[in-house]
Amino acid sequence: MDRLDAFRTIAAQASRGELTFPANVNASLRLQQALNDPDCHVEAAARLIQADPLLAARSVAIANSVAYNRSGTEISSVRAAVQRLGIRTLQSLVAAVIVRQIGSQVTEPSLAAKINQLWEHTAHVAALAQVIARRVTHVDPDTALFAGIMHEVAGFYMLASAGDYPEVMQGEPEDWVEHGELEIGRGVMIHLGVPDGVFKAIESMWVGLRALPPETLGDTLLLANDLAPVHSPLHQRPGATTLQGARTIDFVVGEGTLHAIMTESADEVQSLYAVLML
Repeated sequence: MDRLDAFRTIAAQASRGELTFPANVNASLRLQQALNDPDCHVEAAARLIQADPLLAARSVAIANSVAYNRSGTEISSVRAAVQRLGIRTLQSLVAAVIVRQIGSQVTEPSLAAKINQLWEHTAHVAALAQVIARRVTHVDPDTALFAGIMHEVAGFYMLASAGDYPEVMQGEPEDWVEHGELEIGRGVMIHLGVPDGVFKAIESMWVGLRALPPETLGDTLLLANDLAPVHSPLHQRPGATTLQGARTIDFVVGEGTLHAIMTESADEVQSLYAVLML
């Protein structure tokens, strides 16, 4: 089997819902589904989050981050964190856990290193997307955070599958963008219940070019991706901005500029990134 055949096999399995996840992913998916229930209110959400010590700690940490603690009042309880964050931010935290769990059983050193770098990149993009959405594009910041967390989920699944399909790590790097990312990503995101609007924004990121000034959720993700100080270890889309080139991106936003906004928001971005890296 060559690399393209391996991609097609994984993509076909994904499209049929024949996905192989670690057991802990299924537990997190059940939690995500519970949070998605419109009847899930603060008290119920707090009980669900308290049952998972890692999520409980992250919820309190993100509630005390610069991005969410505008008043400077620290909290120490999960219930207070849930009240401050809201259900949608909690859904993003659970999504972050799910994405990291997908590659959690990989032990081969080179693959594990790529997964770790891919998560660093993802955390940067998610944090940047939330701030860019709120300060620049004025799309929903919670949706942008969630989309940033999910935007490389296809890559995590591909790397996690490399033990069974080592061919995916061979061949030309651009094969991933041309033959793997979209097809595998579509199946994985359907299985994970990613909303259609978020999937379309991520899809536009995979195949599109960034617009300046950015306006849509897809534009928000593309700009966050270009500004991220850690690039994906997978092949970048054609036309992606280099790290050096990203330093030159600037445009007028209202009465300010992108550079000024990102400088003002540096602490918010760093605090969100730090929580996602916990």
